[in-house]
Formats: sequence, structure tokens, C-alpha cells
Amino acid sequence: MANISTRFFGLELKSPVIAASSSMTGHAEQVLKLAEAGAGAIVLKSIFEEEIYHELQEELSLRDNLHSDPEYLDYFDYVIKDESIRKYLKLISDVKARTDVPIVASINCISSSDWVLFAHKIEEAGADALELNMYACPADVLKSAETNEQFYFETISRVLSVVKIPVSIKISHYFSNLAGMIQQLSQTGISGITIFNRFYSPDIDIESQSVGVADVLSSPHDYVMPLRWTGLLSGILSCDLAATTGIHTSETAIKFLLSGASAVQVASVLYKDGPSAISRLNQGIADYMDRKGYGTLSDFKGSLSHSSSSTQAWQRVQFMKYFGEKAF
Repeated sequence: MANISTRFFGLELKSPVIAASSSMTGHAEQVLKLAEAGAGAIVLKSIFEEEIYHELQEELSLRDNLHSDPEYLDYFDYVIKDESIRKYLKLISDVKARTDVPIVASINCISSSDWVLFAHKIEEAGADALELNMYACPADVLKSAETNEQFYFETISRVLSVVKIPVSIKISHYFSNLAGMIQQLSQTGISGITIFNRFYSPDIDIESQSVGVADVLSSPHDYVMPLRWTGLLSGILSCDLAATTGIHTSETAIKFLLSGASAVQVASVLYKDGPSAISRLNQGIADYMDRKGYGTLSDFKGSLSHSSSSTQAWQRVQFMKYFGEKAF
């Protein structure tokens, strides 16, 4: 059988199929089922910055002298009492004791504030790596592009200063110079970048004339945009690249590998098909490799990326070919 091992999160993974952060990865028994199904790594359900920061602010109001305390860097040992935070740290230690599949903690963050010290506690709990799910929707017209972008660099710098485990980021496509920004982020010392995180998006019910939530789960057709940017970015980054959104079949996963991704993160397909989806994706990738005569992922990974092939289909020529030459 083909060797489908890969490297992402700065870790050696037995499979390129990663269970992405979701409610499917928020409970120990479910995490263990995903591990048994063959996940290369499991990203635990994100803990939100607001949960961490709220508790910190409450304690700061009670301890005005906390910042002068020589043990400030270890303040979680004696000030954090929130049950959700305790449960998160316990989840890490519990699943690490029961599986050798890499366990990646996840923080959903919107600022580079004092919450970053929580990353140190995550490391102490035994997490193999940390993913920063960075949410910054640039909707504030009073904030410049530089201000929005600085949040990413400041957060990464502060987290890297307090942990030794590998740190990766998961980001959106909301940048004016997407390729340039991602390339710069890859040079900060992080171990990986995943494109693109899937936000809860608004939708409108025209009958009730109310604003609600659009489909939360991805569809099998949603992979096209991250695929394009995987093909454009792989080969120009200083860290490994992974992709997510719309990956429901092994065929789609293989497309990302051919375009240069080291791994894929899946969530929606787990909600639809359960942990067995991971086994199915792994088997499909291995069958493809056997059929094509590939022994390892490196034999074909990135062979169709923009930097490794002669194809120009990743850029404007694709638009010109299909819309500039055809009459409808």
C-alpha cells in the first residue's frame, strides 16, 4: 500500500487528512473515534479568545498588582477558574493519554492581547501543536489595511515567544494583497498555514424579511477557491500549506495534494458521514497512488502547482479562455 504520510503543523503525520476544529472534535470519545479512523492529526474545537479574556479581565479587576507579580507568566495556575477553560485543558491531557495521533489545540482569536499567555498552559497540558484560527473581518472603514494586518504579526510574535510547540495559523482570504500577505506570514516562524477558514455568513429570508445564517456546512463545490490559491501559493511559502472547505471526496483531496498542499482539513464531511469519512478519504488517496505508481505523497505533491508546472490555468488566462473566446 502507498505511504500517505506527510508533514504539517511541524509534525510528522501518518495521513494528510486532518480532522478540523469543530464540535466533532470537542469531546474525548469523539476525538478517539477520529483517531481510530486514521486522522493524521486532530484539531480540537476552538476555545474563543473572548472566553479567555473575559476571565482575565475579571481577575485583573480584583488584582490590580497582577502585572507586577513575578509569576505573571504563570497566572493561570492561580487565577483562572472558568469551567470551560479547565475542561479544555483537561480535554487535551485526557486525549493525549489515550492516543498517539497528534492533538492540536485551537484558539479562535481576534486580537493580540494578554490572552496569549493561555498558549503556555495549552503547551503544559500536552498539546502537540497550536493552531491560531485568526478572525479579522476588515469591515471597519476607520481601520487601515496596515492596522488589520498588524494584528496577525503581533499575535504570532507574542504566541511564539511563550511556547515551544509548533504554531500554525488558519486564515481567511480577506486581504488586498493575499499572496504577498500569506508569504510574509509564512516567514514569521510559524509551522503551517491553512487556507481558508469558513465563517458563519449571513443570509436573508425574503418572506420574513429577516437576517439569518447561511449554510454552515460546506458543499462539495466550495473547494474551488482554496484550490486556486493553493496552486498559486505552494512553492513560494516558507512553511507548509494546508487547505480546507469543500473537501468531501478523496478526488478533491488529491486535487489539493497535486496543487501543493501538504494536508487537508475536513469538518463538514465528518458531520455528514461520521469518522468513517476519514478512512474513506485515506483509502481513496492510497488507491490513486497505487494506480499511478506513486510510492509517497512527495512523488506527486505540487506537481500541478503554478510554480512547478507550465500550466497558466491558475491565473487570468483561464478566464480569457472560457469567457473571451466562447460565444454563448
